[in-house]
Amino acid sequence: MAADTLLAAGIAVDLYEAMPAPARKLLAAGSGGLNLTTEEKFSLFLGHYPGREERLRPFLKDFGPRQTQDWARSLDVATVRGAGGKVYPASRTAAELTHNWLTRLDNTGLRLHLGHRWLGWDEAGRLRFMTGQGETTAEAGAVVLALGGGSRPQLGATGQWRQILAAEGCAIAPFRPANCGFEVDFSEHFRARFAHLRLPLKNVVLIFSDGGQSFRKRGECLVTAYGLEGSLIYACGHLLRDSLEAGHEALVRFDLFPDTPQQALAEKLKRPRGRRSLASHLEKCLSLTGVRRGLAYEFIPKETFADSEALAAALKNLPIPLLRPRPLAEAISTAGGLCFSELDDHLMLKRRPGVFCAGEMLDWEAPTGGYLITCCLATGHAAGLAARNWLKKGSPSQTAWKRLHE
Repeated sequence: MAADTLLAAGIAVDLYEAMPAPARKLLAAGSGGLNLTTEEKFSLFLGHYPGREERLRPFLKDFGPRQTQDWARSLDVATVRGAGGKVYPASRTAAELTHNWLTRLDNTGLRLHLGHRWLGWDEAGRLRFMTGQGETTAEAGAVVLALGGGSRPQLGATGQWRQILAAEGCAIAPFRPANCGFEVDFSEHFRARFAHLRLPLKNVVLIFSDGGQSFRKRGECLVTAYGLEGSLIYACGHLLRDSLEAGHEALVRFDLFPDTPQQALAEKLKRPRGRRSLASHLEKCLSLTGVRRGLAYEFIPKETFADSEALAAALKNLPIPLLRPRPLAEAISTAGGLCFSELDDHLMLKRRPGVFCAGEMLDWEAPTGGYLITCCLATGHAAGLAARNWLKKGSPSQTAWKRLHE
């Protein structure tokens, strides 16, 4: 996005890519349907960047959901609106968008250098790269670093840049997994019967509270061999992770019947059971089957099933304790990264004039739902504009930096 912005201003751009091909993480993001952004009130949209709302506000104001859709259309990629305001390419994949984008960049003069892993700067301030033919250097009037976080390192984001910038004296918040699954201590019986299937738990309400933090949302998640994952878990993942890191219990509660009041459930359960088994009774009265019934057996005390009122209450408030988040390498995205205190208002490194930073390498996080991609595009766009201004003699950014350091 930074390259796109600079090329549109008529500025020559070299893009150095560590991997053998570009856009691997974007393509991977589209494997399950590329959620580009989400249409909602800006205040609600901004609220999905916990603790970084004000720092990211100007970038998302300039390049938010509407601009993301306009940008996709500028690449001849039609968009469609799904449930909850989610916006996707009409094809629901990243392939067309990525191909059209790379084609436009190539047609506007981008010089793409593949297999170049950044090593930092040499004594003369030139950029150092390791390639298959050995080390090489390059000079630039302005530099944008968009080096990613530490999740899915096989796609290119290894986080090795942290050592380089730490050596420059930059403050870097520790990497932590974001948009990841959480482990649950399922019984062997449950694992053998359900967990290996990656079963969806649809149309439920997840409730979580820890001190002053609370969360309640309707949606779905997945029951897996190790625990729980999916959109509902990701949406409150930062609260769950922070609670565990603080030494607190992370107990999520599920309302398995959000459309049925508790008393109505109890009345259904009081219907004569006759000679039916408990499983048959639950299926006939409540349509409680499959993984939902399995979770009820797993986490509701056995004696509760003999009391219709107590069982109805438990099904509306099913407790599942979480043990720990899954490892960073498995996560969809990364929390932590380069601290905003190291950057000026234009995303320029205070310690390296003319060097701008963008994307997931910065210290912010967001749930899935288009918020990740939109913010990466927005900060890339902002860094591209700032680099363009920096290259202009006497630009506000350059003048302000000189004043700051005189």
